[in-house]
Amino acid sequence: MIDFSDDKKAADALALKIQELKAEIGKVIIGQHDVINGVITSIISDGHALLIGVPGLAKTLLVKTISEALDMSFNRIQFTPDLMPSDIVGSEILDDSRNFKFNKGPVFANIILADEINRTPPKTQAALLEAMQEKTVTVSGTEYRLPKPFFVLATQNPIEQEGTYPLPEAQLDRFMFNMILDYPTFEEEISIVKATTSSQSLNVNKIVSQDEIIGFQNLVRKVPVSDNVYEYAVNLVAKTRAGRSLASPMVNDYIEYGAGPRASQYLIIGAKANALINGKYSPDIEDVQAVAKQVLRHRMVRNYKAEAEGVSADRIIESIY
Repeated sequence: MIDFSDDKKAADALALKIQELKAEIGKVIIGQHDVINGVITSIISDGHALLIGVPGLAKTLLVKTISEALDMSFNRIQFTPDLMPSDIVGSEILDDSRNFKFNKGPVFANIILADEINRTPPKTQAALLEAMQEKTVTVSGTEYRLPKPFFVLATQNPIEQEGTYPLPEAQLDRFMFNMILDYPTFEEEISIVKATTSSQSLNVNKIVSQDEIIGFQNLVRKVPVSDNVYEYAVNLVAKTRAGRSLASPMVNDYIEYGAGPRASQYLIIGAKANALINGKYSPDIEDVQAVAKQVLRHRMVRNYKAEAEGVSADRIIESIY
């Protein structure tokens, strides 16, 4: 068990534990190193993650594999057009004594896989808003606390596909990270095909316990940050806001509106976690840049000109580093 009474020893143990966790996930997931690192970073930062990619890129398998390596309760919710809010949070039912009793929904678990979250209408998507922000669920005026820790790891198909609904901005803002999965390389795809077309079966071992995750989250909050890193993060977010003094010509040309203060908070928390994972005791500007795209890309709304000219959010972010 990790000794969290000594912050330095705990930080060293965290880096080793995360390497062990990545190795265990790598037994099943081939490639996607940046996405795996991003999901782990969001978990130890106590944040939620959104994974976007076309079908078949192992988004669901990735989340399930990570959940198997973490010794915590896990529920999968398959989002469909006919899914109702009560199917997520639960509902009140009449028991044998003819009294109303709250029947908990699948959201009551440590890790929630919200699979294909954008295949259900916004009304149902909104059922997760309170759970993601407040870590509670309110039904018929009664508040129920969710277990700790609590993460939503959601997968999403590109919104250009049939049968998808765009996530509301308020819903998107609840996600700490937005990660885009790309196609595997030729060599990775060869390895994937070999592994999935044979009789080989792999078991994923439990690497990190529930108490260790909570300890890691508390440790991330304690990491010291220098003023110049705070200033860099806040300046970076301010540069995404069109029409403001720090906005670049590219931002003014292509952005409708930029990121809010929550982005600055997540940049710092993400930088702290990224530093710890890489064996550092305090983040620098490179750690902020390492998480900038994942934090900012879904908090910047591009205008029609950007859409027409094919200017991506990532390209704009790169221009303001």
